[in-house]
Amino acid sequence: MFYFENLDGKKILKSDYIKEANAFFTTRDICICDKNMPPYGTIENSEETKQISENKKLICNYLKIEERNFLSPLQTHSENIALARKDVLEYPDTDALILIDKSLGIFLNFADCTPIILYDEKQNTGAVAHAGWRGTAQKIAVKTVWEMAKKYGSKPEDIIAVIGPAIGFCCYNVGQEVYEQLSVTVSVFDKLFEIRQGNIYVDLKNINRQQLVEAGVKKIDVCPYCTIHNNDYFFSYRNENKTTKRHSAVLCLK
Repeated sequence: MFYFENLDGKKILKSDYIKEANAFFTTRDICICDKNMPPYGTIENSEETKQISENKKLICNYLKIEERNFLSPLQTHSENIALARKDVLEYPDTDALILIDKSLGIFLNFADCTPIILYDEKQNTGAVAHAGWRGTAQKIAVKTVWEMAKKYGSKPEDIIAVIGPAIGFCCYNVGQEVYEQLSVTVSVFDKLFEIRQGNIYVDLKNINRQQLVEAGVKKIDVCPYCTIHNNDYFFSYRNENKTTKRHSAVLCLK
């Protein structure tokens, strides 16, 4: 079950499925990414830069980590997965980060795409994956589970998955090409799409859930919030004229 928690008067969103790690989603209250700013863009607004810097500092204090150890990749809707390392500050062309070092924190950024936090309590390791429709079509969450299993000893049945706020089934209409690419990623797709007035709608969060179920993940919490219907809490690229601001999925091990 999802619930809001206050962090110095600002809201973050958590799932009670993960208790042994710091795992949460930021809201509009505590933005730590604007794609107009480096490393994505080159335009810097001094006030917004200052606020984002203060928000990052607040989160790092909460996580009890150094700011230089709060890492984020350059997301490109790829299927590329990397291990977060203390001596590596840049992760180009990367859409999932695995975490095994308790001195580090990781975050990925979203504004309609599906954020997925994975955590293995037995191995005390985890990951964050970015699953827009392209990442979902490439099964990035499942590939991250496989990577955790292959390299870090996790078993899919021991991994908890928390699927965060994203564009909902209520609002996500897509074209035929996207529908076709998503429909072949799970064994049963009939409840994961609908035709409404000639338009195709897909359930991106639950497509990712079904992919994970078929990969052997048993404990999955799916956030009920839609970034369009709950735009007062979360950023929406579609609903806000291609906003450059992002909410984030954050993970830090204890």
